[in-house]
Amino acid sequence: MIFKKLLLLVAFSLMLGCKSEPKQQIVQDKVDSKTDCHPQGGRSALIAGGSDVINQHKIQIDSNSIHESIEKTNEIHSDKKVKEGVPDGMVLINGGTFTMGAVGDLTLPREYPRHPVTVSSFYMDTHEVTNAEFKVFVDATGYKTIAERPIDWEELKKQLPAGTPKPPEENLRPGSLLFKLRPGVTDLTNYFQWWEWTVGTNWKHPDGPGSSIQGKESHPVVHIAYADAKAYAQWAGKRLPTEAEWEYAAQGGLKDPIYPWGDKDVNDTPFECNFFQGQFPSFNSSEDGYLTTAPVGSFKSNGYGLYDMAGNVWEIVSDKFDEDYYSMLSTETPTINPKGSYRSYYRENNYAKHTVIKGGSFLCNDSYCSSYRVSAKMPLETDSAMNHVGFRCVQDIK
Repeated sequence: MIFKKLLLLVAFSLMLGCKSEPKQQIVQDKVDSKTDCHPQGGRSALIAGGSDVINQHKIQIDSNSIHESIEKTNEIHSDKKVKEGVPDGMVLINGGTFTMGAVGDLTLPREYPRHPVTVSSFYMDTHEVTNAEFKVFVDATGYKTIAERPIDWEELKKQLPAGTPKPPEENLRPGSLLFKLRPGVTDLTNYFQWWEWTVGTNWKHPDGPGSSIQGKESHPVVHIAYADAKAYAQWAGKRLPTEAEWEYAAQGGLKDPIYPWGDKDVNDTPFECNFFQGQFPSFNSSEDGYLTTAPVGSFKSNGYGLYDMAGNVWEIVSDKFDEDYYSMLSTETPTINPKGSYRSYYRENNYAKHTVIKGGSFLCNDSYCSSYRVSAKMPLETDSAMNHVGFRCVQDIK
């Protein structure tokens, strides 16, 4: 039963770039955005036995981020030449004050209260880090991602309720989370039905063992955990954006937009981003042209020249995930350059540590998480990776 329940967060799937002929779009009924789109326990819950592992006991844990050994990359600096002014592949985001948090009618409690924030100017990558770009980093450093490393049970069990039995050794081999289409599934309350822990899956094999990134060099790199994104950013002389920087940039200069392009419904054509059309999680009609990831920049940019700030893949930011964080901030006086909560806190699973991810992915659908919204946010277990999570970087102005 343990192996049968081996299901994890959210990710990639079978095909790539699956173009489809125009047809009548199947749109599921909109519902209140009520849930996260991957298992509460991340890879730890799936490896150790699925949803039965995480009980309802709420605990408070230390908020320190998981530390990964990236000493080798700490000493390596990018040798990319930076032009006068804006670095190659980035855009200047002029700082300002905006209202951060819930916009629209599909919001979650974690997006409240709305509050004023001021961010300083910074540079941001125009698109998500691609497979080709990540390969340059790996070739230069020999870096191994979390998904390529054997799982240390002594560390993993710290993220699980006391007394959780050790899973079979087979489950502790390197791997990652894969989304699987499940025809006929109508119960959307149990995401263990469509997530699988898959040994041998990583950024080089995004659709499982035997798959490759050949022909997908311009697609966003996936199966990336927090430490992996941070290591790349350090090597490139950059850093991960804060949640506030990300949300400010996603607005593209608009005032309180629901989406990076404004308030046009995500289901209206022409499509503005790569998301899930059809009946989630049973059938994806791929009317936007893509079953899973799309090459970066396949859709129009927002007002700041940033691509894929909605859909395609979730993007890791630097903040710890704390669903009560906004309630700690002033709703009257702007918070200046917030860097997130001092703690990691997620009621549904507070055994593990989580970071914030933003932007939604190719799996988002109005009937489920609808997280292609600017204000949407979700927790990601810091050592979990999956095929619908990637990242982009920012750089300070010196």
